[in-house]
Amino acid sequence: MKKSLAGLPSRNAEFIQPMQCKPVATLPEGDPWQFEIKLDGFRVLAIKRNGEVSLISRHGNSLNRKFFYVAEALQTLPEGTVLDGELLALDENGRSSFSLIQSFRSQAANIYYYAFDILCLKNRDLTQRPLADRRVWLEETLHTPAEHVRLSQYANSSAEMMRQVRERNLEGVVAKLRTSLYEPGERSGAWVKHRVNRGQEFVIGGYMPGAHGLDALLVGFYRGGELIYVAPIRNGFVPELRKRVWERIQHLATPKCPFVNLPQTGRSRWGGEGLNEEKMKKCVWLRPEAVAQIEFLEWTAGDHLRHARFVGMREDKDAKDVVKEES
Repeated sequence: MKKSLAGLPSRNAEFIQPMQCKPVATLPEGDPWQFEIKLDGFRVLAIKRNGEVSLISRHGNSLNRKFFYVAEALQTLPEGTVLDGELLALDENGRSSFSLIQSFRSQAANIYYYAFDILCLKNRDLTQRPLADRRVWLEETLHTPAEHVRLSQYANSSAEMMRQVRERNLEGVVAKLRTSLYEPGERSGAWVKHRVNRGQEFVIGGYMPGAHGLDALLVGFYRGGELIYVAPIRNGFVPELRKRVWERIQHLATPKCPFVNLPQTGRSRWGGEGLNEEKMKKCVWLRPEAVAQIEFLEWTAGDHLRHARFVGMREDKDAKDVVKEES
């Protein structure tokens, strides 16, 4: 039996700032929560209005040109519908891979839109209904998913979801209160995320010049409104990728270092000099607007990264939202 929309307020199908997850060191427990795999892709709203589907990033940018085949697959949505989900690429083992989605042209066959929430249906506002109700409407709307479209699954047990994540070497788990309303743009704690692997987004505050434009990216995170430097990132690049990344960031050049904890003094715990005043003279500083996905082995006691590598650029992340995530 379909869930009725009767009595729900009217709402135009338009962009809604996505609700955010609060990072946590341990997952919550108990019946109020449901658990989903943390997807590793681009956060995207799918909006059906005036007979057309628009794929809109978290920052309000259209992704239809890059992922036109996903927009076409979602044309069967009812008029006046807004979905929240993640665009991601699956590798040969069925795992989401952020690096693969960077090659959206060659990887088209492996790219899917995973819907996990519905905010508007037939021009009716669902955001003020509990997540449990929204999930029913979402399942009814996507009861026969099209090619390139999938319904994100959830579990009632955090232990079961953690087992799946560890067995499949996935990024982490998202927990959501079943009673949660949709809070646009908020990070209230009604949705939380717990990382299993070591990786997160970092702000690019500068680079060391080198062959193909750059030798290393200089990255950090925000703490209390201040940008904290954590590491130079040299690994994870091939020559062509170095050139593409440099081309995307070099217009942000600025004379002032954006990191509050530079220069460093003394030697690194892992050997070699830190980013001291002499080395800083060779750096190119950037306005802290670009965001990169970085994987690493561990944090050191001084909030630096050990054995870090570049994964990809994050066009869907706001630099001011990048903080140190506990796992």
